Amino acid sequence: MQWTDRIRHVKIILVVAAVVIAVASLVVSNALVRELADEERNKMETWAEAMRALNTADENTDLNLVLKVINENHTIPVIVTDADGNVQTFRNVKLKGETYEDSIAQAGTASARLLDEGRYIRIALGDDAEDGYINVCYDDSVILKRLAAYPYIQLGVVMLFVVVAIFALLTSKRAEQNKVWVGLSKETAHQLGTPISSLMAWVEILKENYPDDTMIPEMDKDVKRLELIAERFSKIGSLPESVPASLNGVMAHVIEYMDRRTSSKVKFVKDFPPDDITIRINAALFEWVIENLCKNAVDAMEGSGTITLRMESTADRAVIEVSDTGKGIRKKDLRNVFRPGFTTKKRGWGLGLSLAKRIVEEYHKGRIYVKSSEPGKGTTFRIELRK
Repeated sequence: MQWTDRIRHVKIILVVAAVVIAVASLVVSNALVRELADEERNKMETWAEAMRALNTADENTDLNLVLKVINENHTIPVIVTDADGNVQTFRNVKLKGETYEDSIAQAGTASARLLDEGRYIRIALGDDAEDGYINVCYDDSVILKRLAAYPYIQLGVVMLFVVVAIFALLTSKRAEQNKVWVGLSKETAHQLGTPISSLMAWVEILKENYPDDTMIPEMDKDVKRLELIAERFSKIGSLPESVPASLNGVMAHVIEYMDRRTSSKVKFVKDFPPDDITIRINAALFEWVIENLCKNAVDAMEGSGTITLRMESTADRAVIEVSDTGKGIRKKDLRNVFRPGFTTKKRGWGLGLSLAKRIVEEYHKGRIYVKSSEPGKGTTFRIELRK
């Protein structure tokens, strides 16, 4: 258990490290984008100053440098408007208007948006306020927009690959675990087969030689029990056959078996509906599920308490609840109770509930979960089976 916890902690650390690296990448990328945005604004200030010089030039002004600055802007979208918001000229702006008037209208809409966003430089046309002014509205260049979006796209692609990789690893790990489960179960059934057959033969011999012995029928029951256990193990890994069966009868059989093999201080209470519930299940495997829940309940109560088995039927499903008056499950352990290898007991492999979950959810297409648990008061497991 300590080893699995250590592995889980390593996974958490790796995930946190990946998140930190991703956040650091975004922070650095955003810092670079801001620097490029500041550089573009500085270029636009120079471009706006060139526009002011062009508007205030006379016949003696050398416009070569001014025109060079204006014409060298091939990337930054810019729209020049007068004080009333009328578009005077625009550059590097993609417009879809079919006529010049349509383009001017679209440019006016774009300039109004940039003015609202504060993305403009106001240039006075003279020394006096009466001389008026123009607004040089500018937007981010295509390159800057791509650079701003690229880290998020890159992060999305990386996260997608990470999710796919994790899913593939989990699927591969689950498949490997299933192979181990199946191999172990079938080998166990195979190894039990020979001694069980021998025991069955010896029981028959004892019946013939000592027909009046009252202990021999009990031995026969135990041998049949071993045969049932071997049958259960042999069915792990293959699709078991589900046939209509009486759920009331299955539950009653489990209670009878557990009641005879537990302390008299453990009381079993049946809360069954008056009408029989018939559902398609594999009785041998489903009895195993209920037995596991009852055995865990007995351990949780430390051999003294009450186990209540309740059933109810709805229009589309059958519900079974197994409740005990034991020590309960801690909240931090609730999500791990069905994990293979997890156990709070000093003895045991922590496989019973994981097998129960597999039988209910994979073989019977149902659902099993902890309905409620309170430390010191008990736990209730709930099984839902579709009719």
